Amino acid sequence: MTDQRVNSPRTGATASVAGPGARKASPAVYRRRRLVAVAGLLVIVLAVVLVGGFVWPGFWRAEAAPQPVPTVTVTAAPPTPTVKAMDRNGDETAFQKALPSTVLQFALGSFAEAKKVKEELGALEVWDAEYSDGGSGEVALRAGQWATSDEAADAAAAWTTAAGEPDREGDVKVGKKVVGQYAVVPAKNGSAVVVWQNGTAVLQATGPADAMEDFYAAFPL
Repeated sequence: MTDQRVNSPRTGATASVAGPGARKASPAVYRRRRLVAVAGLLVIVLAVVLVGGFVWPGFWRAEAAPQPVPTVTVTAAPPTPTVKAMDRNGDETAFQKALPSTVLQFALGSFAEAKKVKEELGALEVWDAEYSDGGSGEVALRAGQWATSDEAADAAAAWTTAAGEPDREGDVKVGKKVVGQYAVVPAKNGSAVVVWQNGTAVLQATGPADAMEDFYAAFPL
């Protein structure tokens, strides 16, 4: 007999006491117990992860930092004329040759010497030119050259005053050097006048208000 019956002196109940020969649990039982414990732990961890994912998405997956989108600047090609510029003969002064046959979408249509203006202003030469885009866009250009930059500055100031009150003014630069001033004056019927000085040269262009600053900026002189 491996079991002994012990009478409790207080209750009179009989207890069973395992003796030295009692059977122990087998290794398979311990393994099953461990598997059950591990499975329970995995279920708890999975539940925490799933709940955390709903409450706080970053709990179980790292949010990738948004990559900055590179800024791409697309520069449109400058407009070009759709009409042919007038033919020019080779018998021109250096100043005449510096006046272009095309400026953006405008092509030179006429070219003549302004002799009266030349005499009145004491200029070395003054030329009147007409540029057209082949449609309703027309630009009238007057270009003169003086012996000194001071005389040219006086002429530019006189032409600006005659045009009216400027609404935009600024420096004319060649590289970093200031060689004169420019002024944009609103005119009638949606047009504008821009007057600028470049050293001993003074130019005045009159045409569509929305094109005059671009015309001035693109003019090579």
